Amino acid sequence: MGHFDEQFKLIHRNIELAVKGKGEVIELLVLALVCGGHVLIEDVPGVGKTTLGKALARSVDVSFGRIQFTPDLLPVDITGTSVFNRAAGTFEFRPGPVFSNIVLADEINRASPKAQSALLEAMGEQQVTIDGVTRRLESPFTVIATQNPLEYEGTYPLPESQLDRFLMRLEVGYPDRESEDSILMDRGAQEPVDLIGPVADGAVVRWMSDRLEEVHVSDALRAYLLEVASATRRHPGLSLGLSPRGVLAVLRVARARAASLNRDFVTPDDIKALAPSMLPHRLLPKPDSRVRGVRSDDIVTEIIDSVPVPRKSS
Repeated sequence: MGHFDEQFKLIHRNIELAVKGKGEVIELLVLALVCGGHVLIEDVPGVGKTTLGKALARSVDVSFGRIQFTPDLLPVDITGTSVFNRAAGTFEFRPGPVFSNIVLADEINRASPKAQSALLEAMGEQQVTIDGVTRRLESPFTVIATQNPLEYEGTYPLPESQLDRFLMRLEVGYPDRESEDSILMDRGAQEPVDLIGPVADGAVVRWMSDRLEEVHVSDALRAYLLEVASATRRHPGLSLGLSPRGVLAVLRVARARAASLNRDFVTPDDIKALAPSMLPHRLLPKPDSRVRGVRSDDIVTEIIDSVPVPRKSS
C-alpha cells in the first residue's frame, strides 16, 4: 500500500505542527477523514479540541464550515434555507455550513436536541432534505464535533441514534510536560494552526478512500470481528450491543489503519487498537451497571481481552 501510507503520514505530520503530543488522536482523526466518517471529541475545555478540527481542515485543501452550537441555534442555521429573490420572483436556496467537506460542530451538546437532529440526515446519508428537495453533500464529507463533559452546565446529551453515527469518540487529554512546554515556546502572536497550509486535496482523500477495498480481510478476521460484536450483544451488563453499522465501520477503519501502516491485510491488532475509540459510545450499559460505576469502556476492554484471537488472519 505504498503511496497511501506516505500521504497519510504527510497529513499526520502537518497536523502535528499545530497540535503537540497527540499523535494517536491525530492518527484516528485522519483515519476518519479517509473513511468518510465523523468524529466526536469529548473533553474538558481548553485542551485543543477545536484546534484539532481546524488543523485537519487546514491540512486538506477542501471547503470548511464551522458551526458554533448555542442554545438558540436553529436547524436552518446548519442546513441553510430558501430566500425569496424579489428581482427574479423566485426562491433561492442559500446553503448552510453543513454544505462543506469538513464541518466543525463546536460544542455540539450546548444546542437543543432539535438543532442537533439537523445533522442526522447529513451524517447518516450524506444528503440534506429541505422543502422537499434532497441535495447531496460532496465527498469527502466529515463532521468533527466537540463537546464538553455532560456534567458541565448547559449541556444536552446526544441520543443513542446520533452517537451511533459517529465513527469514533475521542478524548484529547492534557498534554505531557514536554509537549506543554513546546506549546508555551511556540505560542507567539499567531496561532500555530494559522501557520500550516494544505498538503492534500479532496481528490487525494477520495483516492485514498477508494484504495481501502484493496486491503484483504481473511475469513478468520471477519469471524473474529463478528465474535466481538456478538459478545457485546450478549453481555449481561449491556442493554444495547454493537449495531451492524458499527461492525461495518470497524472493518472499514481497520482497512484504513492497515493501509496507513503499509500493509495490504487486516490483523486482529487493528481491531484491538480501534476498539477503545470505536465501540464504547455505541454501547449502552444497563442501569444497574451504571449504578455500580461500570462504564462501556470497561466492558469493551473485558470483551477484547476475552475473545480468542485467530492464529492466522492474512
